[in-house]
Amino acid sequence: MPSHVNPTVRRRRLGQELRRLRELKGMTAEEVAERLLVSQSKISRLENGRRSISQRDVRDLCGVYEVEDHRIVESLMQMAKDSRQQGWWHAFGDIPYSVYIGLETDAESLRVYEPQVVPGLLQTRGYAEALINGALPEAPPNDIEKRVTVRARRQDRITTPEQPLRLWAVIDESALRRMVGGKQVMIEQLEQLVELSHLPHVTVQVLPFGMGAHPGINGQYAVLEFPDAADSSVVYIEGVTSDLYLEKAHDVQRYSVMYEHLRAQSLNVEQSRIFIGEIAKEYARRTDL
Repeated sequence: MPSHVNPTVRRRRLGQELRRLRELKGMTAEEVAERLLVSQSKISRLENGRRSISQRDVRDLCGVYEVEDHRIVESLMQMAKDSRQQGWWHAFGDIPYSVYIGLETDAESLRVYEPQVVPGLLQTRGYAEALINGALPEAPPNDIEKRVTVRARRQDRITTPEQPLRLWAVIDESALRRMVGGKQVMIEQLEQLVELSHLPHVTVQVLPFGMGAHPGINGQYAVLEFPDAADSSVVYIEGVTSDLYLEKAHDVQRYSVMYEHLRAQSLNVEQSRIFIGEIAKEYARRTDL
């Protein structure tokens, strides 16, 4: 598949365009479903980009919406074709957060708040392996290895010299003090955090315990932004059995404002590096681990 084609983003963009055409026609999803003899849920899934869409679906919808410009129809048909191709992550089989990986792969910037663990894009392999083993105690070894490998592949976005992902990570102090994988694993992880924070496109800030209550107290979330103006920002909230994607402007705005408060309450970049380094030294000095 050409590197510039991201099926997840194409599917999402296509869904947005189909929703726009439906609204221009003044039709509800229920009315469209009735015309095509399909379920309303299918129309909703097509429009929110969570379901693969065929060229036949596009043709039928354009017919309902009375789209007469053949160039528009052909463009949408091509987007449908592209959206059915597979991203690099599909080679690893069933990945539960594949939708997120697709969005992250095409994102221009990512703002993430992590209260419990080091963000995936900044994890060492040892930390990632220990973390996934702990989170999935019943998973077979080959599944653990697959997830670790996928996580390492995702990190290409911040190490590639060409158009790297702009990453801003606010990490709660508890994530730095939570023992994952043993003393040496934690020391290596914290040292890598400091090292990566020196990259010009990576910013790491620590939110210390001393700040008390804060806007991110309810848990982890990430805000993804894209280079194409046609792709609206997305708030991603990871769940145990399913994930939540918020795309409405007022939701994205609310989480973005929350993030600004988190950044303001966190230690600045240099203070954060010193803070992380001190915790690494604490691990090194401990003899009970």
